[in-house]
Amino acid sequence: MLIELRVANFRSLRDEQALSLVADKDATLVESHTLEAAGGVGRLVRSAVLYGANASGKSNLVFALATLRELVLRGGQLSAEQFAEFHTPFALNAATAQAPTEIELTLLLGGVRHQYGLAFDRHRIVGEWLYVYETSRPQRWFMRRHDATSGQEVWEPFSTHLKGPRDTWRRATAPRATFLATAAQLNSEQLLPLKAWFETGLHIVGAGGAPDVAPTLLRLSEPAFKTEVLGLLREADIHVADIQVQMRKEHVVQLAAAPGLPGAQVSVGVADVPHATFLHRARDGTLVAFDERFESLGTQRLIAFAGPLLQSISRRSLLVIDEFDASLHPMLVRQLLALLHDPLQARPGAQLLMTTHDTSLMDPALLRRDQIWFAEKGEDQASELVPLTDFSPRRHESFERSYLLGRYGALPRRPRPVLQVAA
Repeated sequence: MLIELRVANFRSLRDEQALSLVADKDATLVESHTLEAAGGVGRLVRSAVLYGANASGKSNLVFALATLRELVLRGGQLSAEQFAEFHTPFALNAATAQAPTEIELTLLLGGVRHQYGLAFDRHRIVGEWLYVYETSRPQRWFMRRHDATSGQEVWEPFSTHLKGPRDTWRRATAPRATFLATAAQLNSEQLLPLKAWFETGLHIVGAGGAPDVAPTLLRLSEPAFKTEVLGLLREADIHVADIQVQMRKEHVVQLAAAPGLPGAQVSVGVADVPHATFLHRARDGTLVAFDERFESLGTQRLIAFAGPLLQSISRRSLLVIDEFDASLHPMLVRQLLALLHDPLQARPGAQLLMTTHDTSLMDPALLRRDQIWFAEKGEDQASELVPLTDFSPRRHESFERSYLLGRYGALPRRPRPVLQVAA
């Protein structure tokens, strides 16, 4: 489970910003919206919602998490030019424009707290560290940094708690590769769960574009999964009796792309592409087929979200969605949140982090105060993350009304009146 995400010098996130999923002492909705965590962490919230004006920095937090995942899993496979594209520091300051980016996650894996971080510039990884809390005191399993003066890689002594041929793993770690992925690939049983979290414990939807419906369509051949998706549509009052999927060979453009970064065309070829036919039941009971072109964008977007959401619930993973409310009715978004918060349906460990503009979700009956966050960009164009709890709202305060009145900030600035010039 995600405990905390810290980001510094990434796009508009100039100064270190932290988003925490540690629950406060409020007893509101504690049984449904929070989980007791091991490792002395306390309770963690099941979800967090990030608000802010357009270009306030909300999506940059999602992109930072996606960037960390890409560098952990594939950094060593990137060319120098590809790696450089991932370094997108705060460019409106001479000092930060050339400085490294730092991204750090604190996770709960197997009941043990792991604090993993990465620092990188356009050329290489300049820092990587992992602290493990098997007790209340942290164990520094490994730490590396690049000494710019000598041009050498400096490694702190490995912890005796990290077993295996550590020096072999160290020598095998390339400048653009992570030690975490290198050691896990070379059979470090202790580091494999952390690497696996980036592979299967984290799912990001909508970063840099519309969500892809294909992953959900490809899983509809699984009867149990299909039943869950159709049930979710029915609960949303979308009357689809069945979905049939056909694979068609089509010319496709394959892009070498990372979330939040422009893609580069690398090949044009032929591939199997899933297409859906939606079956609706007429009054006389007959099924009528509709081509996917005639289904609403909202229905298709819900199906695109359904796969990752159900997967997150079943696998107890973290689902991150950028602009969750786009093309979805507010009541439907509330229903999906309620599904995640239902202790009878959502398995312990499933979490959701989303950005949205839907202020109707600021409902004390739907979200706790410690689940609501704001992103606001200052006059210097740097973004700041602020939790609602910093404003000490009253227990029964209307969060939505207070937000729209500007009490919490994170609103678009009012446009200046346009002067009327007489002819």
